[in-house]
Amino acid sequence: MTKKFLALMTAATLLLALVSCGGNKKADTEEVAEKVLKVGLVTDVGGVEDQSFNQSAWEGLQRAAKDFGVEVQYLSSSTDADYAPNLETFVDEGFDLIISVGFLLADATRAAAEANPDVKFAIIDDATCADLNNVACLTFKVEQATYLVGYVAGKMTKKNNVGFVLGMAGDAMHPFGYGYFAGALDANPGISLQMANANNFGDPATGSSLTTNFVTNGADVVFHAAGATGTGVISECQAKGIMAIGVDSDQSYLAPETVITSAMKRVDNAVYSTVEAVVNGTYSGGLSSFDIHNGGVDIAPTQTLLSEEVIAAVEEVKGKLVNGDIVVPGTKSEFDAIYGDVYTLD
Repeated sequence: MTKKFLALMTAATLLLALVSCGGNKKADTEEVAEKVLKVGLVTDVGGVEDQSFNQSAWEGLQRAAKDFGVEVQYLSSSTDADYAPNLETFVDEGFDLIISVGFLLADATRAAAEANPDVKFAIIDDATCADLNNVACLTFKVEQATYLVGYVAGKMTKKNNVGFVLGMAGDAMHPFGYGYFAGALDANPGISLQMANANNFGDPATGSSLTTNFVTNGADVVFHAAGATGTGVISECQAKGIMAIGVDSDQSYLAPETVITSAMKRVDNAVYSTVEAVVNGTYSGGLSSFDIHNGGVDIAPTQTLLSEEVIAAVEEVKGKLVNGDIVVPGTKSEFDAIYGDVYTLD
């Protein structure tokens, strides 16, 4: 075998290796380019069909899937013991963004985020994880929306007596009550206020029984901020022939002749914008606040059961909220300073 032949063979081998290398790089590049962003949603015990904020979160995620081509999936939690395993399942399956629905998942979300600093997380209605760079805390000025529906309640009640069912006491939930009662009292200073803590977001039977108690004690309008428990509130209002006020989404479809309005917390918009930020490379951890100015909260558009006078009054009040003439109390001390010690849930 001549030296010339050996040299030709060596050159051919090197060329083949270079071509092969280049082909692999191209395949790798194509594989990276084809990688689909994966986003997982973990619900609280209300489940994705709670007709409230879990469902709204899932609807926002489905909209993001359609608009951005991301892969989406949800895991429902039957009990609080499911939170950590559900989060871990998404981590193990390589999901890029994991969204926790509700402050009840705060501890599990913190643990998962600290253990997996390269994974992006988001949590709804919690600010305790805002110190973590990989957790976006999505919070809402819910008191602005509930002030508006409280104002409606104060104007619509015939018995000057309204009720409120809270899903669970806590810093993230009490503003629903502060806003509602502030609006009711501003619209009707002589109104009687009833309130109860269901201590559960997934128990319609309790929502129903608490509403029965309110009706027995004279209420003719009941507002809930209680997730799936609130479906019991609405059904009992319907059975008793009184007015109900929904929460998180426009719940008039549940009982069109009973639900006079709803306080909308646009969880769907918050979830959508968070996915959009990941897609665009602008995601960051920390606190993100959604309010009446950025479409985060509002009163439902359904107005068929409201008088023209009430609609006009609410529009005027909404304008004052937007321009800052009305500032709704978001804490117990702020509420008490204006209305006294009438909010008794803790």
